[in-house]
Amino acid sequence: MTGVGVFDIIGPVMIGPSSSHTAGAARIGRMARIILKDEVESAEITFYGSFAKSYLGHGTDKAIVAGILGCHADDPIIRDAFAIAKERGLKFSINTSDEETPHPNTSKIVLTGKKGGKLKIVGVSLGGGKVSVVKINDFDVEVTGETYTLITVHHDEPGVVANVTAVLAKHQINISQMRVFRKAKHQDAVMIIDTDGKVPKELLDNIENVVGVSRVMAIEPL
Repeated sequence: MTGVGVFDIIGPVMIGPSSSHTAGAARIGRMARIILKDEVESAEITFYGSFAKSYLGHGTDKAIVAGILGCHADDPIIRDAFAIAKERGLKFSINTSDEETPHPNTSKIVLTGKKGGKLKIVGVSLGGGKVSVVKINDFDVEVTGETYTLITVHHDEPGVVANVTAVLAKHQINISQMRVFRKAKHQDAVMIIDTDGKVPKELLDNIENVVGVSRVMAIEPL
């Protein structure tokens, strides 16, 4: 069993019944909330593939709503997510689509925040509770929620990437991986930086002040 860890054998700590359809869904919902950076006022959720066919039996709908409320995959209130959403004034809709997607366990979440912010993400559940956000608004990305991750939205122009990484280097924040996605040359772009540790809030403010950067989001390991 070389290369197989304890996690692969016993699975994640979670509320069942399914690591992919329940725990994974909760993590996708929670990542959407974190990326929005606002209290969620409304959520439009669409399931595709296997999610669309079996979400009722696996509680995928309750799990993803619980994640949007900020719950972890092992939070027992997942079972009461709909009632809690109503209490907190979170409006949501659950939809299904027969549109073909690259991965069977796919969901799209469109969020509106109480401060007016809007976000659209597409997330996939990879099994064993592992997930990946593969689209943020119109950008193709890859965010797993397994590491400390910094996401910037910026204008694609010379110096922006270097200036952001210079802020991290100055404060001894080590970068383990970095990816940049852009719509087209000199248009909007997204940079995803995985770091070895948490980026303090004051550094996030510094990065948001870098010329060309319009938004900064930080995700801690889920």
